[in-house]
Amino acid sequence: MSAGAGNGATLSSQAAAFVAGPRVRLKVEQASYAYAATDRSAPKFTLGPASFEAEQRELVAILGPNASGKSTLLKLLAGLLKPLSGRVEVDGFEVSGLDLRTRAQRIALVQQESELLFPLRVWEYVLQGRYPYGRRLRFESEEDCLLAGNALAQQPALLLLDEPTQHLDIGGKVELLRRLRRLADENRYTVIVVTHELNLAAEFSDRVVLLHKGKSLRIGTPAEVYERDLLEEVFEAPLEVELRTSGRPRVILRGSH
Repeated sequence: MSAGAGNGATLSSQAAAFVAGPRVRLKVEQASYAYAATDRSAPKFTLGPASFEAEQRELVAILGPNASGKSTLLKLLAGLLKPLSGRVEVDGFEVSGLDLRTRAQRIALVQQESELLFPLRVWEYVLQGRYPYGRRLRFESEEDCLLAGNALAQQPALLLLDEPTQHLDIGGKVELLRRLRRLADENRYTVIVVTHELNLAAEFSDRVVLLHKGKSLRIGTPAEVYERDLLEEVFEAPLEVELRTSGRPRVILRGSH
């Protein structure tokens, strides 16, 4: 068998496995990273070991203040960085071992510098700049967007967004998170959102990964993670945490009401 045929077989097996992927979409096992040290200094930043899972139809928020390791962790999930230790798997395949084409087809990454187009259409937003299939998708109407969403039911498996609400007003933030929530629910996607927005993460996420100074402090549902003393330590502000009738927490500044 030729080398080209062997590569084709590998691509086919990876694609077939992704179509019928398991319920656990993302598995992170003790994944860590350190930016290279120089002769004159220690590593500028180290992300300690993190372990968590995310299933199909879940929206996971990676939460923490600036310089806590959120973007570094997202790059590990995307395969842009290779873990110093541990592993990251998508549908049972180690991300760092995927060929570039398969990885591009299965993992969509929207970074902070990506421009958000208005009116807000999440299909265009998520797909903007992604060309793994050799063509760019354009939509002329909202109906076209919905049709495209149905066509995308098998790809990508994992959507990664780095601070997608950063330049939006409150209405735009809520609308984007609602659409991402809908995208996960209706298309079996797993959505990972990096944010420092406490209440948006509490309202829309299934799980929260709380980072602080490169360490994974707590992982769980918003109600499990949102403990007043812990959040005050991480965000260095006087906070109160209220549990609403929906079971989801709400965070307010202490003394603001």
